Amino acid sequence: MFQTHFNLQPYNTFGISMKCDYFGRFSSVDELKSQLAEVKRLNLPLLVLGGGSNLLLTQDFKGIVLRNEIKGIEVISETNIDAIVRSGAGEVWHEFVLNCLNKNLAGIENLSLIPGSVGASPMQNIGAYGIEIKDTFHQLEALHIASGEVHTFNTEQCAFGYRESVFKRALKDQYIITNVEFRLNKEANVNTSYGAINDELNSKGINNPTIRDVSNAVIAIRESKLPNPKEIGNAGSFFKNPVIEKAQAEKLLAAYPDMPQYPDRLNPSLTKLAAGWLIEKAGFKGMRIKNYGVHSKQALVLVNYGGSKGQDIYDLSTKILDTVKEMFGVQLEREVNIL
Repeated sequence: MFQTHFNLQPYNTFGISMKCDYFGRFSSVDELKSQLAEVKRLNLPLLVLGGGSNLLLTQDFKGIVLRNEIKGIEVISETNIDAIVRSGAGEVWHEFVLNCLNKNLAGIENLSLIPGSVGASPMQNIGAYGIEIKDTFHQLEALHIASGEVHTFNTEQCAFGYRESVFKRALKDQYIITNVEFRLNKEANVNTSYGAINDELNSKGINNPTIRDVSNAVIAIRESKLPNPKEIGNAGSFFKNPVIEKAQAEKLLAAYPDMPQYPDRLNPSLTKLAAGWLIEKAGFKGMRIKNYGVHSKQALVLVNYGGSKGQDIYDLSTKILDTVKEMFGVQLEREVNIL
């Protein structure tokens, strides 16, 4: 049932070579239940992988790794104005976005080309260019590891926050997401509020963009700034954009007039800063140390140029945290899970 002494290098987008004691895959809830019974028998730690795009391996995993490969995308209900689309948690997120675009269903086009699986999307409450998963999320099903029961979670129960959900906090490591449902619109109401999208559309002479146009613009922007994990190992944005008190933000803006700042969507007393700007000002953008470093086009992205150790990348992230804290008095937080 399980492969032993398995190298996880192909299954993490950093491309870090680390091994686990046992490795298995599941493509259905029944397979998952069967494998969890074996996990309980062996009494070893468990790690569940999707796309491996939000993970930094710093050591071998002394336990069992299960890879979620539950597939399938279908419209399960629809009205004249919207449709509910259900996806297996093991689907590749970008492939799911493209599938919905092909059905002319709107709402997630701004989230094109984000790496990872559909199952990870609500766990992280992934977001980009003014959109977050919670904006179109309907519900999900997840298997409770301890009991083997499948439970349904609605938006409120998921407790979404900025790159957060209940599955990263109160219920961490207690559930395995098996499928996710989204409510998408048949009539497009495109969101091009981020200037980069408008600039890209204007450069193509597009004045009345379709959801496909917006998706293509987002893809072009991401490809121009972010390295392809198949070419350079990375996990996308390594750090969250920090959210601080408005008074502190005003003091920083007085000292650094070019500092990007954004009002918090949920709390007007808070201000969001751009972590990439802070890291660049701290002198890390483009820094290379042997075979790892910070990407030259996006300071949020730490990279493995080939053969680096996860611990080296982790140590670099710690140096970035400490330097930004010292320079700006702002505490950054890692977005990537560390193992």
